Amino acid sequence: MRGLRNLMDRMKPNFEKGGRFGWLHSTFDGIETFLFVPKDVTTRGAHIRDVNDTKRVMIVVVLALIPAMLFGMYNTGLQHFRAVADVAAAANIWQCFWYGFLRVLPLILVSYIVGLGIEFFFAQIRGHEINEGFLVSGLLIPLIMPVDVPLWMLAIAVAFAVIIGKEVFGGTGMNVFNPALLARAFVFFAYTPYISGDKVWISGMLKGQAVDGFSGATPLTTASESALTGGGLDLGGYSAWDMFVGTIPGSIGETSTIAILLGAALLLLTGVASWRIMLSVFAGGYLMGVVFNLIGADSYMQMPAYYHLIMGGFAFGAVFMASDPVTASQTNTGKLICGFLIGIIAVMTRIVNPGYPEGMMLAILFMNALAPLVDHYVVAANVRRRNARLKTANK
Repeated sequence: MRGLRNLMDRMKPNFEKGGRFGWLHSTFDGIETFLFVPKDVTTRGAHIRDVNDTKRVMIVVVLALIPAMLFGMYNTGLQHFRAVADVAAAANIWQCFWYGFLRVLPLILVSYIVGLGIEFFFAQIRGHEINEGFLVSGLLIPLIMPVDVPLWMLAIAVAFAVIIGKEVFGGTGMNVFNPALLARAFVFFAYTPYISGDKVWISGMLKGQAVDGFSGATPLTTASESALTGGGLDLGGYSAWDMFVGTIPGSIGETSTIAILLGAALLLLTGVASWRIMLSVFAGGYLMGVVFNLIGADSYMQMPAYYHLIMGGFAFGAVFMASDPVTASQTNTGKLICGFLIGIIAVMTRIVNPGYPEGMMLAILFMNALAPLVDHYVVAANVRRRNARLKTANK
């Protein structure tokens, strides 16, 4: 590392303003501060002193995503070999992982290349520092996509999320909506067949590689369809344990609740994410599930309430999306309110709207829009309470 540091120091004067490559100052600064802790120190006045900067916080989130990503790679291979009825390969952990690795890696590379390229472009135009937010978004976007999504389609979705979701608002820290969810929403509304249905979740099914009779439907889809047909609850043959472990069809990083909870533990231990949001999302989802259990109009409503917490993208959204410090509520009370409403809206959307059995994406985006309003009323209520206490004290 010392040799790399010396190399960066020798190159740095060329990238300073007035140097030969001064127009690339923002790019060089972004690379340098990614590799090394900045040397900037406080000299006077009141400052917040901390060993962490935004890049380090974002790297913690990336590390928290690693368990879900690695399991997603394994599950990609597992689901593929199950679809083609290759029993021996499905039983081989390393063969499943290697297949999934080769399928998922191009999605990650495209996401980072397109997203960071746009980030660097805007930073150069504005003469600003490189925004660090895409370190997380660049990994989140592939993990919430189907494995067979075309690379060109992913590239367009990433460009839409970065330009429309972030840069038009001023960059990282200024965006209203979660950029990763905007990318998924873009694909969902612009290219619906590639992110809904039975075939999109398993590698090779869109190309007709699966054996006859293999559906590839997610438990959410089969549960919703069984309710529409008036039959008993059908989860596609998957158990609650299968859904908790994650050996089910679905988006790359969203299937394993265990892997997601490992990431949640890291975020909570490091203080990067808010436990209030995570807990309230799960609480809201479970309560809404209990309410529908009491109604019990069909088999989907009668499904155990806790199933909603381990199906689809609920756990992933609660841990990595709803807790986004930029787009979430900023007040402690607001975090509890917004998280609770996200859980309620997600489960309500799943059951009431059979055409869209997931619900988590729209619930989070909806509460992203309402979070500032929730904070406003929370702060206003606090001001009223303080004024009331002041009047009481002055009597």
